[in-house]
Amino acid sequence: MAADSAGHGVATLLLAGCLAAFGLRAEPDPTDWSAVLDEARQQTVYFAAWAGEARINDYLAWVADEVEDHFQVDLQHVKLADTAMGVSRILAEKQAGNTSDGTVDLLWVNGENFAALKENGLLYGPWSEQLPNFSLVNANRYPEMREDFTVAVDGLESPWLRAQLIFYYDSAIVSTPPRSIRQLLAWAQQHPGEFTYPRPPDFLGTTLLKQAALELSDRTAPFYSPVGESNFAEVTRPLWNYLDQLHPHLLRKGRYFPVNGAQLRRLMADGDTALAFSFSPGEAVTAIANRELPPTVRSYVLDSGTLSNASFLAIPFNSRSKAGAMVVSNFLLSPRAQARAAQPDQMASFTVLDLDLLAPADRALFNGEDRHAAAPSAEGLSRKLQEPHPSWVPALERAWLQRYSGR
Repeated sequence: MAADSAGHGVATLLLAGCLAAFGLRAEPDPTDWSAVLDEARQQTVYFAAWAGEARINDYLAWVADEVEDHFQVDLQHVKLADTAMGVSRILAEKQAGNTSDGTVDLLWVNGENFAALKENGLLYGPWSEQLPNFSLVNANRYPEMREDFTVAVDGLESPWLRAQLIFYYDSAIVSTPPRSIRQLLAWAQQHPGEFTYPRPPDFLGTTLLKQAALELSDRTAPFYSPVGESNFAEVTRPLWNYLDQLHPHLLRKGRYFPVNGAQLRRLMADGDTALAFSFSPGEAVTAIANRELPPTVRSYVLDSGTLSNASFLAIPFNSRSKAGAMVVSNFLLSPRAQARAAQPDQMASFTVLDLDLLAPADRALFNGEDRHAAAPSAEGLSRKLQEPHPSWVPALERAWLQRYSGR
C-alpha cells in the first residue's frame, strides 16, 4: 500500500509537470477543499455580475475585501448591464477555441441564461454541492435549490439569493392597492398615469409579463414546458388583450417605459407614480433606509401568489481561476455573508440558507428588529409561483417588442 501510494504521488507530480509544460492546468477537485483553498490563494477571480444597483455593487466591494483578507483571493467585479453580455462573451470564447483562458471566472446567472449556458456546454462542473456551505441550504427540503426555471442544476451552479415579485405603494396616496393582475387594470383605469413597468427585455418588465400571463390564463401547464410545444398565440392571447387595455392608462399613456427597476423606483420617489414592483422583497425597506423612498411606502404579495426563484452563481468551462471562484461562492453561502446581504441598509435580500440548520451564534446573525413596516408579510411571501420554462422568456420578449416597440 505504501509503495502504491508513493507511486501514485510521483505519477501525479509528473502529470502536473506535463500539464504545466503544455500550458494546461489540472482542474481543481471540489471534494478536496483544503487543496481548493491552497490553489485559490493569489488567484484573481473576475466576477461578472449585474451592476444596476449601487447597493449590490457596494455589497460586492465588501465581499472582495473579505475574500482578500481571509483567503488571499483577488475578487474583481466585472459590471454588467445585462447578464446576457456575460453569456455572449463565454460563447464567443468557446467559438474562438479559448478553452482555458476565459475572461469570466464566476457569473451571476439564472433562468434562461443558465439554460443557454448548460445547453451549449459552457459550464464547469459539477462542483456546487461539494462546497462546505452547500449543506446549509437544505436542498432536500427546498428543491428549488436544485432547479432553475424548471431546468435541473446538476451541480453546475451554486444558489446565492432568494427573490420574489412584490408590489409596493405609497400608503399616503394609495389606500387600497390592487391585489391581483386583474385588479391592477381596474386600479390603473381609476388612477391614470400612476403605474408603469420596465420595458422588456429588462428582466423586471419580463417578470411582469410572466406573472400576468400565468394569472390570466385558464391553463398554466403550457408555461412549464418548452414554448415550442404550445400554441403560443392562443396561450398568450389573454396577456396581449390585457396589455392593450392597460397601456393607455400607464404613465405617459404607455408611450414611455423605464429601463429598469432602479428607474421605476425613482419614478415613485419623484412622485410620478404611486405603485411599483420589484423582484427583491426588501426593495422598499432598503429604499426607505437609504432615504430614496418615503417611510409611508408599503409592500405586499398578490393574493394568488407571485413568481419566486433563487439566483445562482456559475463557473464557465474555461475559467482560469476555478478554485478561487469556488472559494468566493462558498463564502457567499456563509451565514456571515448571507446575514449581511439581508440587512436593510445592504441588499435586504432573503437568505437561501435554512436557518434551522445553523448554529445558535450563526442564527443570531439574522435576528434583527421586528419586521419593518415596509416589508411584505411572511404569510404573503409564502405564496410562491414557480417560474415558467426558460424558453418562454425570449418568446414573450420578442412578441412584446413586435407588438409595442415604437409606441
